[in-house]
Amino acid sequence: MPPPIIEAHAFPTPKVEWPTLGLLALCYSTIALLTLLGGTLPLWLAFPLLALALALHSSLQHEVLHGHPFRNTRLNEALVFIPVGLFLPYRRFRDTHIAHHDDSRLTDPYDDPESNYMDPEIWHHLTPVIQKILLLNNTLLGRILIGPLVGMLYFYKDDLAAMLKGNRQIILPYILHFIGFAPLVWWLTAMSTLPLWAYILAAYAGFGLLKIRTYLEHRAHENVPARTVLIEDRGPLSILFLNNNFHIVHHEFPKLPWYLIPQLYEANKEGFQQKNEGYTYKNYREVFTKYLFRRKDEVPHPLYPAKPRHPKA
Repeated sequence: MPPPIIEAHAFPTPKVEWPTLGLLALCYSTIALLTLLGGTLPLWLAFPLLALALALHSSLQHEVLHGHPFRNTRLNEALVFIPVGLFLPYRRFRDTHIAHHDDSRLTDPYDDPESNYMDPEIWHHLTPVIQKILLLNNTLLGRILIGPLVGMLYFYKDDLAAMLKGNRQIILPYILHFIGFAPLVWWLTAMSTLPLWAYILAAYAGFGLLKIRTYLEHRAHENVPARTVLIEDRGPLSILFLNNNFHIVHHEFPKLPWYLIPQLYEANKEGFQQKNEGYTYKNYREVFTKYLFRRKDEVPHPLYPAKPRHPKA
């Protein structure tokens, strides 16, 4: 039996989470400065810094959808309304991610919106070219380089199919997304000295950086808690991902703010590691060493029944 997990209420949070607000201010200031000075800074410097800032913004969106830094949902959403990361409507990210937090469905090819596994029956009907692309996507290098494109294509395809079937709830997030583009387009065309193509590529690169975090987050396993990873990293990537590398801690306590996650983990280290049955890595160096050029698993879900079901809407 694993030792009991200390509850998150042992780590009380204030009504206003100032570390998150401060990080949001730093993130937006960095994006504004890099775009304003983009024409004077060398591109080799501005581009990676902007990619890091845009990746951090997505991590902050993840904080917001879980109820931070205020108790007011609309106020929180206003903080990330402008889609500086370009590609995903915030409310679609929010809705699919909340659905993903139904841990009993983790990794299910249909019921988990963030699953990278596929129904084996569907897999066997794909063309060899598509299979090779998806197999490449299951290496860490592939996930970084083509993972954003592969993920977006499947995401948009599923959303378009749902819209055509009459799902109007999906339409509003896209309308709000395009409304949010207005101030961003004005800034990038009227104020920014950075080439527009460089900003778009930096947004894609930032998305690729986020794929490092999501690459190992979940595995196929019969035991639900054993599906979620622990990466005990405290370095730059952990900061960029707002400690979400301690992923089972986040899934057990999704309302806990990012800056308290390491404390809760240290207070329950043995319990968490036993609960996820050793699905643990010491740091991201270990992850890169093992999986940069090698697949962590196959695309077809290894525990999924052979008979296909109807896809998720």
